[in-house]
Amino acid sequence: SGQSLLPNETILKLTGPNATPRAARIMTGPQPKEWINAIHPYVPGRSTTSDGVRVAKLSSNENPLGTSDKARAAFAAQAGRLERYPDGGALALREALAARHDLDPARIIYGTGSDEVLHQAAGAFAGPGDEAIYVRYGFAVYEIAIRRVGATPVIAPDKDYATDVDAVLAALTERTRIVFIANPNNPTGTYTARDEIARLHAGLPENVLLVLDQAYAEYLDEDEDDGGMALAMSAPNVLVTRTFSKIYGLAAERIGWGYAAAPIVDAMHRIRLPFNVTIAGQNAAIAALGDEEFVAKSRAHNAQWRGWLTDEVGKMGNAGLRAIESKANFLLALFNGAVTAEIAYQGLMERGFIVRWLPNQGLANGLRITIGTEAETRGLAAALRDIVGATD
Repeated sequence: SGQSLLPNETILKLTGPNATPRAARIMTGPQPKEWINAIHPYVPGRSTTSDGVRVAKLSSNENPLGTSDKARAAFAAQAGRLERYPDGGALALREALAARHDLDPARIIYGTGSDEVLHQAAGAFAGPGDEAIYVRYGFAVYEIAIRRVGATPVIAPDKDYATDVDAVLAALTERTRIVFIANPNNPTGTYTARDEIARLHAGLPENVLLVLDQAYAEYLDEDEDDGGMALAMSAPNVLVTRTFSKIYGLAAERIGWGYAAAPIVDAMHRIRLPFNVTIAGQNAAIAALGDEEFVAKSRAHNAQWRGWLTDEVGKMGNAGLRAIESKANFLLALFNGAVTAEIAYQGLMERGFIVRWLPNQGLANGLRITIGTEAETRGLAAALRDIVGATD
């Protein structure tokens, strides 16, 4: 007929003895499952300002001190092996992790960042008809991982931006299969103490998997261990996840891992992508584990400037600002005055500071600010004070 087809449609003209003359029907293209359409894609922190200029990026919780020199050298040493597949079992990496944390290497799962490990957990233990719980203002990937497998996300109310164990337990039903808890939490930075994590676990049926996302655990003081790893060593229904993207400064290589009982890890391996951690990434991660000096320096820097920035935001309380106490490498600042978080977000960007505004996570009044270098942190505080017009 000379007419062009509509996008994603095919017109099939029916011919043959059983066809109606000149009959035609329109076939649409493949349609995703309804639960896939319900997913809001993850939006990472911006890397550039609106005009495309890269300045102080404080939107993705990256290590402002960079990467361990030892890890960088180990990464570069693998440049001559680009034609080779990595060790699909990540044996050397698992053994290094086991030695560092006193674990059984056979019970370590790994992935492209802890994000993949979280998706493995949802894929192995939830599906259509099931429910999975996470806390309001929890990590955005939880909802994506839950919906991706056709399960139903259930949001437990928070307690002043922190995990409310009673609310999580109250949200349990016979359909609950997974509970996701980030500790410290992202994007609020709040921390749930060891006794509360133990109480939460004690209140869960054994057929419910407790996923403790410890992406920021290395920023905690030694006396702030939430007991998650000990639970994963002994309990049949606890998975702890960690990452090399934060304090180790290996975000570009996407290396995450987890620890759980053997049956849990076995199920996750069945859906794990093959060769998911690169040769260079595995070697860099092993070297990073051995550079305790770099980790200690990163932790000390973060504690100093997180505390300083918390105090500075607190001094802007007369302009309606409030800092949520953080145990991670970022700070959540809430805006309850004349200057909104959106206005501050744009104003900081104009001044060369990119932070994270989170209206899609119900935090339209908040900015998540990564702790940067001393110069970046001081500069951001000065810019923020100028924007909100705070007075001493």
